[in-house]
Amino acid sequence: MNSAVNNRNPVKLFSGTASHYFAQKISDHYGQELGDVTLQRFSDGEMQPNFNESVRGCDVFLIQSTFAPSDNLMELLLMVDAAKRASAHYIIAVIPYFGLARQDRKDKPRVAIGSKMVADLLEAVGVRRVMTMDLHAPQIQGFFDIPVDHLDASVIYIPYIQSLNLPKLTIAAPDMGGTARARYFAKILGCDLVVCDKERKRANEVAGMTVIGDVTDADVIIIDDLVDTGNTLCKAAKMMKEKGARSVRAMCTHPVLSGNAYDNIENSVLDELVVCDTIPLNHEKTTTKIVQLSAAPLFAEAIRNINEHGSISSLFKIGNSIQSSLPLQP
Repeated sequence: MNSAVNNRNPVKLFSGTASHYFAQKISDHYGQELGDVTLQRFSDGEMQPNFNESVRGCDVFLIQSTFAPSDNLMELLLMVDAAKRASAHYIIAVIPYFGLARQDRKDKPRVAIGSKMVADLLEAVGVRRVMTMDLHAPQIQGFFDIPVDHLDASVIYIPYIQSLNLPKLTIAAPDMGGTARARYFAKILGCDLVVCDKERKRANEVAGMTVIGDVTDADVIIIDDLVDTGNTLCKAAKMMKEKGARSVRAMCTHPVLSGNAYDNIENSVLDELVVCDTIPLNHEKTTTKIVQLSAAPLFAEAIRNINEHGSISSLFKIGNSIQSSLPLQP
């Protein structure tokens, strides 16, 4: 047995309130119960986390997505501080969905670079390592001076795509920025690639869009890191159908789904929207077109490999994918 495994520290898994559903799946796959932590809320909304068990000398994995509201980020920061003050040996922030990732650069005067600010905050409070999935901009990893494990949802999606047995599969990039991600899918699947060239008027609103490539009689799958209002995605799907596509699906890792997103998806020409469970779905608004696959097994194995000083990149080998099940209906 590897001596590094013998010398590993005890592992403790804890969940923030925003990701308890996801953390429980990680816990089940990892084979260890979640640790006991409570969050006290004062009448004015102030939060105070409290670990109800010792974390001294432990590798502490704190699982919390940082989608809106901003309380989710603040709760994570407070949990990190509490673990540090309780003498945790090594604190890892497991952030399935990394919020504010769309603020990755200064693209106009007098704006914040929110993702850099979050990176600075996490390091300042005591995070020693970050684990996340499908960042909106992969270069955000460079905002950190600590290790970042950037998990790739392709090992979840590609087996699912292969199971569909689509006769004329074509992968579509939602914009020029998503071309590299879409090209990787197309290469692995051995199919054609098309690109949607869009011009944004403002956030969540597109002024114009064109499709670069032929989608006649194609079974198109649009690959993206997240879906927010769904406006752009639905417009892209409509354009694909107008240009002769036989079917149009989308695979977007993080289901932000704000505003009228559920209605937009339900009333669109999309045949299917496949997402991961990094953000909980709103079951009161959900649509029959959404299929949810779980990323929890991938996160659990990544946590195991970190603790045992194993390889993270080995988890992304498509032929050895740990994602054995197909759709998990929400």
